[in-house]
Amino acid sequence: MRYYIISGERSGDMHAANLIKAIHKSDPAAQFRGMAGDYCQAAGMDLTTHYEEVAMMGFLEVVFGFRKVIKNLRLLQRDLLAFNPDVLILVDFGGFNMKMAAFAKKKGIPVHYYIPPKVWAWNQSRVYKIRAFTDKVYCILPFEEPFFKKFSIDATYVGNPLMDEIQNFQPHPFFHQKNELSYKPIIALLPGSRKQEVENMLLVMLDVVAMFPNAQFVVAGVSNIDQELYKPAEQKGIKVVFNQTYDLLHHAIAAVVTSGTATLETALFRVPQVVVYKTSYLSYLIGKRLVKIKYISLVNLIADREVVKELIQDAFNAKSII
Repeated sequence: MRYYIISGERSGDMHAANLIKAIHKSDPAAQFRGMAGDYCQAAGMDLTTHYEEVAMMGFLEVVFGFRKVIKNLRLLQRDLLAFNPDVLILVDFGGFNMKMAAFAKKKGIPVHYYIPPKVWAWNQSRVYKIRAFTDKVYCILPFEEPFFKKFSIDATYVGNPLMDEIQNFQPHPFFHQKNELSYKPIIALLPGSRKQEVENMLLVMLDVVAMFPNAQFVVAGVSNIDQELYKPAEQKGIKVVFNQTYDLLHHAIAAVVTSGTATLETALFRVPQVVVYKTSYLSYLIGKRLVKIKYISLVNLIADREVVKELIQDAFNAKSII
């Protein structure tokens, strides 16, 4: 079979890569093409474009990057038709992927959505578009299946792929030596995997360091964004370890984590954390009006109570983190 996959960020790329590996076990001749990242490429997918071409955060940032997004949307639409897959598999990345779902449905291509948009959080009217444009939905949060079934959507809760990812993780036996770390207790700083996230989060996180002289702070870096973004940490003598987040969490005694998939990963490693998030002021105001949930971290959303502290926008400052 021929599979066209579209994922728009690092966590989705990781989950899509594991999906590719699983499909290959039952269908060794399967062909994969689409938009994703390094994980999917390593798993055998032919990339039309890298997700970094369209990765953005915040309402305002998306507006300013609109032409770039449209350019890549049209590129993928043309490529989808040329590849003529048996199925289009969309992974998270709701705004972009829903446009691809509508296009594919119109062209008669079956649409399966793995990790659907969080329509239960804001703008629930979008659920009708999911019903109209998808053939099957695979949920990774337990409360999503009954939510979608209320709207007559063929949805199945398949468990969270992070559980498999972490269960299969093998810690590096020489993590400290490899990264020239001391054996002081480690506090992990996870500023995110997108350019705008690191720009918005890292400097404030670094302001906390001086208050904990008996610990060593280590930044979880990702190699698919400009490494100059991590210069402020290096200038303060703070180690940045690239693409070793699970090893870092395995050793950490605490963490400051940008809201996203990493909050759940940190919790599954049983590391106490403070969850933080900041975007442009206008994006924040728009989001505050639209978002209809009590919490922003996956940990608190799943538990439906405040398990971890959340510091959003102006509350995200060094004093509050400390």
